[in-house]
Amino acid sequence: MLGFYSGNDRTCGGISRREILRIGGISGLGLNLPNWLRQRALSDESARPKDVNCIFLWMLGGPSQIETYDLKPHAPVEVRGEFGPIPTSTPGLLVNELMPKLAQASRLYSVIRSMTSPISGHPLGHYFVNSGRQQLPGFTPAGFGAAVMQQQGGAADVPGFVQLGKTYRPDVGKGGYLGRKYDPIEIREDPNQGPIDLSNFALPDTVDVDRFGGRQRLLTALHTYQQRIEAVPLFAVADAYYYRAFSILTSPRTKQAFDLTQEPDKVRDAYGRNRVGQRLLLARRLIEAGARFVRVQGYAFGGYDTHFNHWTTMRKELPVYDNAYAALLHDLSDRGMLDTTLVVTVGEFGRTPVINKVRGGRDHWPHCFSLTLSGGGIKPGQLVGESDRIGAYPKSRRLTVPDFARTIYHALGLNPRHEFHTNDGRPIVALPEGEVVRELV
Repeated sequence: MLGFYSGNDRTCGGISRREILRIGGISGLGLNLPNWLRQRALSDESARPKDVNCIFLWMLGGPSQIETYDLKPHAPVEVRGEFGPIPTSTPGLLVNELMPKLAQASRLYSVIRSMTSPISGHPLGHYFVNSGRQQLPGFTPAGFGAAVMQQQGGAADVPGFVQLGKTYRPDVGKGGYLGRKYDPIEIREDPNQGPIDLSNFALPDTVDVDRFGGRQRLLTALHTYQQRIEAVPLFAVADAYYYRAFSILTSPRTKQAFDLTQEPDKVRDAYGRNRVGQRLLLARRLIEAGARFVRVQGYAFGGYDTHFNHWTTMRKELPVYDNAYAALLHDLSDRGMLDTTLVVTVGEFGRTPVINKVRGGRDHWPHCFSLTLSGGGIKPGQLVGESDRIGAYPKSRRLTVPDFARTIYHALGLNPRHEFHTNDGRPIVALPEGEVVRELV
């Protein structure tokens, strides 16, 4: 019987479990990048239908539709709240007075105001909006970035799928049922605090050539265990693809992309000297360098779960969002990148139309919320759907999260009917539900 552990802590190939872990640990990487490289080597890049990339601004917590893109200035004060509206160049669209730059830039993005979801809790809502599929017992959906990498692959010397900022559910929007090889490279550091330290993803300076050669021999000896080990993440077996991973993450192209000091101060200032602004700027640089999908943690302070201190939080978060998102859209447009870069800003749901007077906030509300899409072939300046007089339920063009996901698949050139097979052989269709929002394409 082939196993990974015996009483003397040796594999049947004569290599210790500790040595296996040392091999994996020498790079500081998980399985994701090396295994993605292996998969990409086996794929047919000529099958890629489109070259549209994506920046996905994840507004964790669920921003209020009534404080962003679905203002109700004529509703009672317990609905309309404390903020006034600003008109935009998009007919029928008003935005919060805290979002003046996005009011001026409305010709560059489109808004859906009638999105619905059956999920009112954060964890399951996170999975749903980041993939278009619900998480079920024994089934974790693959995120949009994982679908891009599985179906289309990426550049040879730049990480294809990158997460900027921490994910509060460790497997949300990642490889899911496709496997860890499609997880993103996760950079938790705040680029506003200084240069990104890529030493975690590079060969340590203390490793000399002879030691590296020894690792090569060990990797060769472990090659036969590659597929079996993937199901047991603790025993992360590395192989020659780790060395390719080192090449990617230490390549001049990647290093330059992560180096925000290459940007003029006026550009960095335009995005905002905060973690959202600098992460969106970094996302643009990564896409420019060849990354395919970059997901960005989209809040600068405590996030959008505003059961308490709603107005204080909005006064902090919305100006950051306004500044950074508008700067990104203008920057992509000026560089001729907007047509080939889909930009999404979305949370897992909206907030209650009526303010909770006891706690001074708005609670979870999945029945009607707003999101934006721009670039990547999406028609700009469109307003899709309308809510009722208090922003509680769709009045027209009710849309679902699978519709939103299908529109993303369409923009990115993904096949929603593509059939995957899990490690245990189960066939799974990528996106079995939803219709493309035709007003946007």
